[in-house]
Amino acid sequence: MARTILALSPHLDDAAFSCGGTLARLAASGARVVIATAFTASVPEPQGFALACQTDKGLSPSLDYMALRRDEDAAAAAALGVEPAWLPFPEAPHRRYGSAAELFGPVREDDVVVPDLARAITELIRRVSPDLLLAPQAVGGHVDHVQLVRALGTARPSPPVSWWRDFPYGARRSPPEPFREAVAALPARKVRVGGAALEAKRRACRAYASQLGFQFGGPAGLDARLAEAGDAETFRGAALPIADETAPA
Repeated sequence: MARTILALSPHLDDAAFSCGGTLARLAASGARVVIATAFTASVPEPQGFALACQTDKGLSPSLDYMALRRDEDAAAAAALGVEPAWLPFPEAPHRRYGSAAELFGPVREDDVVVPDLARAITELIRRVSPDLLLAPQAVGGHVDHVQLVRALGTARPSPPVSWWRDFPYGARRSPPEPFREAVAALPARKVRVGGAALEAKRRACRAYASQLGFQFGGPAGLDARLAEAGDAETFRGAALPIADETAPA
């Protein structure tokens, strides 16, 4: 029987960048795969740092930036053969985080998104009825990743969870890992990704065109970083329904 997999992504690109090959393999095997992204809300007339987060990418200040990103996400999902879903929560720059440094600093005391996000995750799980959840380890310490992990902990879902290592943060030297001790106690998993699945991941990642210059210097930079990452995607936690999944030594 085909399984249902629910991947919980902080932003509109994290799941594809971090484990897109695995998602493509799961979908190709006949599983129903849903990528639900938490922080996707459009915010009218953004100001300050929030506005700079779109204009520094060469985008007009009048553009609905998150609508553009949702369109990119739909294209990425099509490349992977999965279903996109979007939760209506604003990204950190719209929750009073005022600089790039603050995005990777301590969670603000007035950032109270976790309870509502936990309730939304619980309702999403009820509707999708997944057999397995995939979620980020929050490697890199971005506050949106951290808050998603906290919300998932608050929701206490019944399906097992396999936690992916966040890309590109996990490829950096000694990145912050706020949940390191918790995930280190879980079984390590490795999925080899090649052929059609690797090409599907590359096409999906390229679909996030608005992010490629900022993150990688352009499509060629993305391709180079994916090549450096190799053909393996790594997880901690529950086993994935993939025949050649291995436990790293």
